[in-house]
Amino acid sequence: MSTASRPSSRDEAMERMFGAPLPDLYVMAVRPGASPSLGRALELRSYLALSEEHLDRICNRIHASTAPGDGRRELSPGSLRIDADWLEAALDGRRGCLKAMDTLLAAMPPPAARPRSAPTSSLPSTPRPASAQLGATARGR
Repeated sequence: MSTASRPSSRDEAMERMFGAPLPDLYVMAVRPGASPSLGRALELRSYLALSEEHLDRICNRIHASTAPGDGRRELSPGSLRIDADWLEAALDGRRGCLKAMDTLLAAMPPPAARPRSAPTSSLPSTPRPASAQLGATARGR
């Protein structure tokens, strides 16, 4: 699964800040002249989505190993210590991603204060018909 399709806890904030749904932001980021801050924010978002997914997996593993039932037969202090170390690392990674993301988003001007580029037409310009060009040339003699 691509990080673009994994959810993160800052998706709504990014959509509000950049004024578009997340899938559109990924499209906008690869266009010529894309905002460098958008690229950085999406990169941070990818790290955040992965760290949150890993955190979920570790929490699920801890819950499964401590749940009533057959799982307790394999419960050991050593495995819980390893899970606690993994949990600490995953929480540290998530905190770092959140701090970097929040710093980046806070440094950006509000969407209303950003300059808007003038709309450009994607239609090609139409050349003048050859008869019009000939007529202008003949009149100029």
